[in-house]
Amino acid sequence: MVHEAAIRTELEGLRARLPEVTGAIAATTDGLLLAADAPGVQAEGFAALTAAALGVGLRLADSAGQQSMRELLVRCDSGCVVLHAAGRDAVLAVLAGPRANVGRLHLEARRSGARLAELLGAAPAAPEGGGAR
Repeated sequence: MVHEAAIRTELEGLRARLPEVTGAIAATTDGLLLAADAPGVQAEGFAALTAAALGVGLRLADSAGQQSMRELLVRCDSGCVVLHAAGRDAVLAVLAGPRANVGRLHLEARRSGARLAELLGAAPAAPEGGGAR
């Protein structure tokens, strides 16, 4: 397994590329924290919630007759939380402020998710039609 420092470096790079990103967390699909760059967020608890949200998203997509979910967006008055598949066994959670360009956020998060999958030695999530699990 890859060292936490390499994952954290990718998370820091994502935040550096997008100043409106306020935090990024990588977790396993089981809710175990891999690495975090999210000041002010209780990372272990957030990783567990991320896995729970991913599970609900996967069930929702399946119930709708869609193929595996690739990403999930939660918009709030004060910003958003975006989950992206990072291979089949990990997920990237990105927190952003209210002025975030969601299109660019998705683009950069997809790239970081693919890089995390590489770092973890996992096959990337299937593009467009497939995804996590």
